[in-house]
Amino acid sequence: MKTSKNTSVKWQRDVPVRYNADVAVIGGGIAGVSAACAAAESGVDVILVERFAVTGGMLTTGGVANFCDGEHLSGQGEVFDHILADLREWDAIGYGKKSCFHYEILALILQELLLSRGVKLLLHTRLVDAAVGENARISECIVCGKSGLEAIKAEQFIDCSGEADLARAAGAETIKGGPSGYQLPMSMMFFVRHVSPDLARAQLPEGWFNPIGGEDELPMTSVWPDGPGANALKVKIPMFDPTDTESLTNAEIVARRRMMEVLHYYQSVRGKKWLLDHCSPIIGIREGCRVVGRYTLTLEDVRAGRAFEDGVARGTYQLDGHKPDDDKRTYILPKDELQVPPYHIPLRSLIAKDRLNLMMAGRCFSADQLALSSARVATSGSMMGQAAGIASALCVRNQCDPGELEPGEVRRVVLQRGAKLVL
Repeated sequence: MKTSKNTSVKWQRDVPVRYNADVAVIGGGIAGVSAACAAAESGVDVILVERFAVTGGMLTTGGVANFCDGEHLSGQGEVFDHILADLREWDAIGYGKKSCFHYEILALILQELLLSRGVKLLLHTRLVDAAVGENARISECIVCGKSGLEAIKAEQFIDCSGEADLARAAGAETIKGGPSGYQLPMSMMFFVRHVSPDLARAQLPEGWFNPIGGEDELPMTSVWPDGPGANALKVKIPMFDPTDTESLTNAEIVARRRMMEVLHYYQSVRGKKWLLDHCSPIIGIREGCRVVGRYTLTLEDVRAGRAFEDGVARGTYQLDGHKPDDDKRTYILPKDELQVPPYHIPLRSLIAKDRLNLMMAGRCFSADQLALSSARVATSGSMMGQAAGIASALCVRNQCDPGELEPGEVRRVVLQRGAKLVL
């Protein structure tokens, strides 16, 4: 297959504006769900666009099934507290460790939470483009589902896509990677069942891929519980770019090959009576692309446990910056420098610098790579999403844009809704 170079095609089409909303959220991971729920709770009309069949992002479609920061599950705000309460009601959390949960049940819970708050949900729908006026405001975004190309008109937009899809489409400034030139490494999640010895067998036929003969050949692999008689495994897949079509394609190909090599190692070398159950339908992404905001959270901020007057979310997780250019359990920083005190994420880091009505939450917020490595986890992502949803709703009510808001007003509502910001 030859790739066309230095050529382009111009096409034009009238796209119907099918949806009007006060707030449009792009991306239905934990940040997007929290943003949509918080905005709807504030009494505005909200639409949420999600490319997969379920919301939850990496926690569900990505198969993570584990709130990384298990020591700080409470205090993220009423949206996350509601999710936790529902998981407990379904007896779907605490599978071997208190932060592990049943991701299919979580997908159902998130769906029902969104619908109960009146959020208009579009599944199997991808962002295609954005229309930006001369005043640097996004007027519409173009999406595509089974009905074809359609436009969403909104007053405020929140990018929770993870890879800054909306920001990039709208021409906002973005950054990715760090000093190495690579983004934080991806991981593939797959799941095994424990079976009786008569059913156990190696699942890598001779001549397929590259069998792993010893532990020194094993890539970084994490094993955690996945309910009775099952385990989840996570394998490090470095040096791919999830914002590039071909690179992400290659990452998925390599990841499924590595999955089978790792499984074969555990079956044939470690003697595990495991059979492959399934693999997550998308590789796990730690870092895609970040939107440049009115403030960029830095490693120094995180290490110092910095408090901000406009702090609207809190980070507590370690600097989880796995080295991006090898597949071993290595880190960018020395292991004795990974722990950090609690710190604030300021409202300014959730407001795009150069698009007036664009906010962002989750792993595409404004931060440097190592600050992101801590703040990207679900707990902080939910807090960021809730804050962005509250702020966007306030903008609709006050007929202004996020940069014109009084930060203290946003912070007051964030605290009122159960977020703990004390450091």
